[in-house]
Amino acid sequence: MSFNDEITTINNLTDYELIKYLENGLIGRATGGSFDYYDYVRQKVLKNNDYQKLLPEWIKTCRDTNQFWGFIKGKFGSYQERREFIWSEFAPLLNQIEFKTFSPLDEIIVFDEVHISQQWQKAIERKDSDPEGAITIARTLIESLLKHILEEQNINHNDSMELSELYKEVAKLLNLAPEQHQEGIFKQILGGANGIISGLGVMRNKLGDAHGATKTKIKPKERHGELAVNLAGSMALFIYKTYKEKQSK
Repeated sequence: MSFNDEITTINNLTDYELIKYLENGLIGRATGGSFDYYDYVRQKVLKNNDYQKLLPEWIKTCRDTNQFWGFIKGKFGSYQERREFIWSEFAPLLNQIEFKTFSPLDEIIVFDEVHISQQWQKAIERKDSDPEGAITIARTLIESLLKHILEEQNINHNDSMELSELYKEVAKLLNLAPEQHQEGIFKQILGGANGIISGLGVMRNKLGDAHGATKTKIKPKERHGELAVNLAGSMALFIYKTYKEKQSK
């Protein structure tokens, strides 16, 4: 496989696959082999803020495979000890990715423009290294905002509601439903907004990382993640500003 082909393969890896690729490559280097793509993979991993708390600290200090070799050779004499050490070091991060999807919105308490913009930026930073994760975050951003508005207004909803159903309730509240307007241009624009929300929900189900992968699952590209992130960010700010304007009146 050529260098460019391998880079393409790496770029298409999921979160879990990328960390396993790094783990396996380092085990290969620690047991007398080589790891030609360490520098590239290391940079991809370091750019993802979701990894930082559970990423082994020595990944940050071992900037190339020679430094890693000096580190691991001085720490353990046998190959098996090195394998077990690397497995144990990566286990917390792999468990987090496998059993709990990262979501920067899990602990949101207060919504405001600054907070929405910060989450939008986090999703943008992730779209290159993990478009599947970016799509999931994009949908989560919208879903969390819609539920926040409904909860503040004491409007019943449940976790099984689709994104389009949540938006339908909020749209009626904020006078954003197409049927609430007579002017053709407003009906067209608001109908398009409704289509965007519905599309984000479907895109997450088809392309995001919130569900298990199947053999027929379509793997999203960077442009898909970028589209989802930018649509979600724009819609989130629009919905939030509309809601705050309605409250002020």
